[in-house]
Amino acid sequence: MRSRTAIWFECKIAYEKVMEDGLQKKVNETYTVDALSFTEAEKRIMEEMSSYISGEFTVKDIKIAPYKEIFFSEDASADRWYKAKLQFITIDEKTEKEKRSSVNYLVQAGTLKGAVNNIEEVMGGSMMDYVIASVAETTLMDVFEYAKSSQDDTTEMDR
Repeated sequence: MRSRTAIWFECKIAYEKVMEDGLQKKVNETYTVDALSFTEAEKRIMEEMSSYISGEFTVKDIKIAPYKEIFFSEDASADRWYKAKLQFITIDEKTEKEKRSSVNYLVQAGTLKGAVNNIEEVMGGSMMDYVIASVAETTLMDVFEYAKSSQDDTTEMDR
């Protein structure tokens, strides 16, 4: 398991997909990309999807994802994405009352049980007390991480 913190954007695209029976069907799919702005997110999803989709597609919606960190699984059967809500427990020193703060994560796994196991694997090394408040499967098709290109290596002084 590895985790990655970034600014994530959920992008919905629409296109005509060739189904297993050979018929074409209009579909809407959601993907996640890491980007610094809405403009970069649109550019990235268009670049990523152009290699998978033959024909036209439309970016229908882009929104900032409700999670900042994603737990990636190295397991080949981990083909689903789960949204997990964790509550971190702290004690207020003045009032000595328990305080819970919620944080959302995206977790890659093959099953719901696998998602819970992956959360516990990543969070097991943490010193913070936490409770898994909820885990639910999402409709996300895939997550595209930023990959540094050779163009990114050139600086202003090189030009």
